[in-house]
Amino acid sequence: MRYVLLLLFGLTVIPPVKAQQRTDFCSIRNTSFNAGESITFKVYYNLGKLFVGAGEATFNCQLEKFAGRDVYHVIGDGKTFRTYDWIFKVRDRYESFIDTATMQPLKFLRNVNEGGYKIYNNVVFNQAQHQATSTNGTFSVPPCVQDVISAIYYARNIDFSKYNPGDKIPFAMFLDDQVYDIYIRYMGKEEVSTRFGKFRAIKFKPLLIKGTIFEGGEKMTVWVSDDANKVPLRVDSPISVGSIKVDMVDYKNLRYDFTSLLDKR
Repeated sequence: MRYVLLLLFGLTVIPPVKAQQRTDFCSIRNTSFNAGESITFKVYYNLGKLFVGAGEATFNCQLEKFAGRDVYHVIGDGKTFRTYDWIFKVRDRYESFIDTATMQPLKFLRNVNEGGYKIYNNVVFNQAQHQATSTNGTFSVPPCVQDVISAIYYARNIDFSKYNPGDKIPFAMFLDDQVYDIYIRYMGKEEVSTRFGKFRAIKFKPLLIKGTIFEGGEKMTVWVSDDANKVPLRVDSPISVGSIKVDMVDYKNLRYDFTSLLDKR
């Protein structure tokens, strides 16, 4: 549960990519979601043969104003269920204020409490000057840089029809006062069965570095709905002990009909 919000995107660090490879990343516009959308995910741990529900994450999107601009204010809340709080209590909140015209973040808030360990970071982006000013200082960032929440919504607008299975899709993200050059590898399309139902899905894999939670390599798999919404449906990954699944379990106010849903449970 500790990294559930990052899990939904698949954070990875790779060598820098050439600037021209990010051309499309700076020109994407929103066609996949509207203000008012709400999506809920349930987190399952597997330490043997049984997956146990341990927590949930909810993403809500509203239309607001920030610095005189129209923004999507996206809030991601992650928490453990109360029955598991005695083991490791999590209360995480991530917020992103995303310019509706450019799909680039203007502000990012991270306020997390994980087992008593607290982190707070307030980041304001100056996209024109390629700077990010956080609680800890001012940092240079590349053009069109994203935060961890805006990146999820930005990635939902990728036109996967332009890619072949095996292709890498790179871009840049700012997190914990560092710039990460990241990518996802497009794997094609397939049907996936979740605890909500069976879907037509777009499949991709992020390349993870070996750390305290995740194994290295392309072992995490992410599925998003193969329709105009591109809603994250499932994340499946081994971790240092056991494995984890994150399933979409509820939604409200999608921009389009959920045409990829083949069979609801």
